[in-house]
Amino acid sequence: MQLGLLRPRRLEVFQQAQELGLRFVEFACNVNNDLTEFFNQIQQYKRESERTGVSVGSIGRWGSDRINKDGSIIEEELEISYQLIDAAQQLGCPLFVCGCNYVEELSLYDNATAAIQYFTRVLEYGKSRGVRIATYNCHWNCFVVDDHAWRLIHGHLPDLGIKYDPSHSRQAGQDYIKEARDWGHRFYHVHLKGSVVIEGQRFDDPPAGMDQTDWPTFMSILYTHRYSGKLSIEPHSETWRDELWEKGVRYTIDYFNKLLFR
Repeated sequence: MQLGLLRPRRLEVFQQAQELGLRFVEFACNVNNDLTEFFNQIQQYKRESERTGVSVGSIGRWGSDRINKDGSIIEEELEISYQLIDAAQQLGCPLFVCGCNYVEELSLYDNATAAIQYFTRVLEYGKSRGVRIATYNCHWNCFVVDDHAWRLIHGHLPDLGIKYDPSHSRQAGQDYIKEARDWGHRFYHVHLKGSVVIEGQRFDDPPAGMDQTDWPTFMSILYTHRYSGKLSIEPHSETWRDELWEKGVRYTIDYFNKLLFR
C-alpha cells in the first residue's frame, strides 16, 4: 500500500508530497471547476511528476449530473469523463473516480439502469486507455454509496471498483466495518479522512488517526482482502488549516506508517 495526498491541481504539490515522503498525489476535478488550464498543462504535470518521483494516483470528478431527467446520459458530462481519462492515461494515472446522480422522477430500477449504462461507457473507454474506473461513496450527488446500490450496479459490472472513504459511511449512519468486510475486495482506492460524529451529526473532520474511526480494524480488513492499492490522505477540516495543516498531515503520515509497519 502507498500513502499519498489529495491536493489542489497545482504543479507545486508534487514537490510538497515529495518533501512529506509521500508516493503520489490525487486530483479532484469537480463540477463547476474550469478544467481548461489543467488540460492545457498536462505535459507540465507529467514532467514535474517525473522530476520528483511522485506519481498521480487518482483523478476524480465529484458532484456532477451524469443522467438527465428522462434517464438518458448527459453527453457533455460523458465527454468530460473521457477527457479526464485521457489526462489520466497521459499522466500514468491508473484510476478515474466518478459517481452517478439519482433522478427523483425515475424509479430505482430506471436509475440503476441509467447508472449502469453510464458506467459501462466509462469502463469501456477506460479499458481502451488502460485506466480503471471506481465509484465514490461520497453522498454528493451520488446514490452509489452503499451495499444496496453496490449489489445492483457493481454486481452487474464486475470491473467497476469502489473508491472508499469510511467518513462518508460513518456520517450517514452506515457500518463502515461491515462494508469493508463485504466489499473490500472491490476497493480500488481508499481515502484517509478523519471524522467525528456527535449525536448522529458530523462535528469535524480532523486528521485521520485523531478521530473516532477504528483505523486499526479497518486496516486489518484491508490486509485480509490483500488490498494493495493507494491510501490517499484527504485534509478536509476548516479547523486544520494554515499552521495546523502540515502538523495534521504529518500526524496522519506517522500514524499510518505504523499500521503499514514502516
